[in-house]
Formats: sequence, C-alpha cells, structure tokens
Amino acid sequence: MGLSASAGSTSIRALCLASLGLLFTAAAPTDATAQIATGAAAERSAILRIHGSNTVGAKLAPMLVAGLLEAKGFHSVRIAPAGRENEQRITAIDSQGAPVQALVAAHGTGTGFSGLKDGTADLAAASRPIKPAEAESLAALGNLRSAAAEQVIAIDGLAVIVHPGNKVGSLSVEQVARLFAGEITNWRELGGNDQPIELHARDDQSGTYDTFKELVLAGQGKVLAATARRYESNDALSQTVSSRPGAIGFVGLASVGTSKALSITDGGSQPMPPSTALVATEDYPLSRRLFLYANPTSQSQWTRDFLNFVHSPDGQAIVEKSGYVAQAISPITLPVQTSMPEAYQRLAGEAQRLTVNFRFEEGSAQLDNKAQRDITRLIDYLNAHDKRMNSAVLVGFGDAGNDAARTALLSKLRAMAVRRELAKGGILVKDINGLGGELPVASNSAAGRVKNRRVEVWLY
Repeated sequence: MGLSASAGSTSIRALCLASLGLLFTAAAPTDATAQIATGAAAERSAILRIHGSNTVGAKLAPMLVAGLLEAKGFHSVRIAPAGRENEQRITAIDSQGAPVQALVAAHGTGTGFSGLKDGTADLAAASRPIKPAEAESLAALGNLRSAAAEQVIAIDGLAVIVHPGNKVGSLSVEQVARLFAGEITNWRELGGNDQPIELHARDDQSGTYDTFKELVLAGQGKVLAATARRYESNDALSQTVSSRPGAIGFVGLASVGTSKALSITDGGSQPMPPSTALVATEDYPLSRRLFLYANPTSQSQWTRDFLNFVHSPDGQAIVEKSGYVAQAISPITLPVQTSMPEAYQRLAGEAQRLTVNFRFEEGSAQLDNKAQRDITRLIDYLNAHDKRMNSAVLVGFGDAGNDAARTALLSKLRAMAVRRELAKGGILVKDINGLGGELPVASNSAAGRVKNRRVEVWLY
C-alpha cells in the first residue's frame, strides 16, 4: 500500500515502505498535486524513469528519491498507489510551486534491463550483476559493464529465513540447496522438530531468485522444487514464513522482518549470520551487491544528479536507514583465533579491520567498478582520521588453486594494486602481505573463489 506524508512532518524513514522503479516527470505549476499527469501521459512527459528490482524498490529507492528531492528543496512529498501491484507514484512540489512526480514499478531485475533496451527506462535497478546476454542485447547503448554504466549502490545479505520458533540455527549452503530442491522434507533431518518443510521462493523475474539460484542451487547442481510457493515481493514472502512453523524462504536483508535469519556456512568458513559487518565486507556467503545501470553514453541531468546523490555520504546514510548495508567505512574488532596464520593473529591482536574489501576476477589484479569508488572512500576515511602515513596494512588473499605459489604471488600483487591506488591519493601504507589461499570465506566454487580473492584493510 502507498504511504502519504508531508516532507515537513514526516522523516525520510517514513517513506521506506514505498517500492521502486522511479519515474520523475515535470508538470506546469498548479496548487494541487492531484492534477499531475497520470498513466500514459506521465510516461510521455518523463524526465527520469527507473524500473527493475523489487529488492531495491521496496524500501531503498523511495528513501533515496525523497532524499534527493529534499536536497533540491522540494516539499510536500507524497506516495500513493499507481494502479498496479508494486507500482506507486511519488509526488512533490518545488520551490516555485510546480509539482513533479515519480512513478514506481518494481517487477524484478529483468524488467529493468528490458526498460533500458526499449527506451522506457533511464535507469535499471538490479539485485544482481547484468548477465552477459543482457549486456550483449544492450550493446548499442555502449558498455553496460563500464564504470559509467554500472553503479553499486548498496550491499545486501540474502537471508535464509524460518519461523521464529524453529530450533535450527545454522545451515550449510549444501543443506540449503537440498532443502529447496525438495530432497530434505522434514525439519527433524536437520535437528529440528518433527515438522514438514514448506518452501517459499521469489519468482523468476526476481534478481533475488537469480542470486539464490547462482549462489545456492546451481553451485550444488540443484533446481528449485516445483512445490515451492512463489512471490513477487520479498516482504510478502517474509510475512508468510514468519507465520508458518514449517516454512523456509529467502529474502533480501531488509525484508527479514519478524522471521528468523539462519547463519550460513560455505566450504571451510565458520557459520556466518547476515550481520552488518560480515555483509559489508562481502564475506557472508550469501552477500550480494545492489546496482543501478545507466546508459553509459547518454544520461540526463536528472540521471546524473540522482546517481551522484546515491553515492554521496547523505545518500549512503539513507542506504543504512533503509535496512541495507551502506558502503561507508567503519572499524570492526575481530577476536584472535588459533586457526589464524601467525601473522594474522598478531594483526588481529593489534589492529582493527575496516569494513571494506577489494575483490578481483580470476588471475587479475584489476580493480572492479565498486573497488574504484571504494578507493576514494578509503582515502577520504584515512584522511578524516589522520591515518595517512604508516597506519594501514593491506592483506591479500586468493582462491585455493592447484598452484599455491602462484596463488600467494597473486594475493600479494592484489595488495600491491590497492597500495598503488592509495598512493595516488597521498596515502602511505604501513605494510602489505599476501596470504594466498589461507582463511577462505567461501567454498572453491566459481562464486566462492571470487569472494576468496580479496584484499582486506587493517588499521593501527
């Protein structure tokens, strides 16, 4: 349902129940937002249109839109249904008394890329990276994998949820895959009560489902059981799971609600809950990035303003308020464990780890699009905390390949790549180290190896 509120009396947080797909339109000055064009007329007069992921749209996007409008001096922000499920209209008044509106259409990641292709959207919201076939189909627009097109706006944890009274506290990725494939049918097989298992899953249009399929099902050679009940909305799925003792489902981190989120293990990792710190570092096995994709060669001023706001400190503060994990940097203290390499034990005993990791493709020391922005964030953080000289330590890791020496070398080369970029910003690090395939945070699957190829940042 829609939420209506005046910007003068309602905080941005009050807008978080709105869903996505954004469509800003301008109209002639009037004293009533009800006179704003609707339907096809609104589409024709659009100056910014965003379609796609329900994960991005249910809470995060409306809050970011509200923040942008407030930053531009708009007032009387209101949200109302737009005539279809998961579509809403956001309206506001500018300083001259002229109304603008945003139409919300959050029908799944795939619909965003379709909108970019047919010209009905200026931005595609996605809860997974663009697929090779999608990028190829949009090649006429330019390189959709370039930094100009691909914008990581937040980090999300894909939470596996059960009824609050379920005794099971953690599962391995393999067990989750077998559950959703229908191979485990009673909770007693996992140490729970004698209770039949009910499966609840997102629909095929959902980026949440695409991520689950890639990180859980495909990696174990499984497919979703035909008995699973499917949902277009994360929140609707979570509400159902929280009310049914035998239920299990998966949702974005912001939609856990009153359900119970399980800890997850992958390969040799310890059980990891979808906590803010573990999701921020992307170490949590089912963490994922949330994206906006733009036309890399042609962007309106509204598009540029919106993307700049999303990446700003104010925009990332809204990400945090929305229930997702912001890309802001903060320190965390890790307990020393005897299973850690000796050098890592010393580091954990003397320094704090920062909630930023740099990750790399196989055999590469090239920073990806998120890492390039994170370098700037890290430089700003170190400058703000007077840690420019000899305070930061970079620790590189690799995936467990057949050639341990090559893995160790690549892990150090990746740390050196981060050091080189920091030096361009006037930062002199204290030390670098490469620990090769030590301390994996994921299995040795394709997706797991990407998580294991990382550079951590520690601060004295």
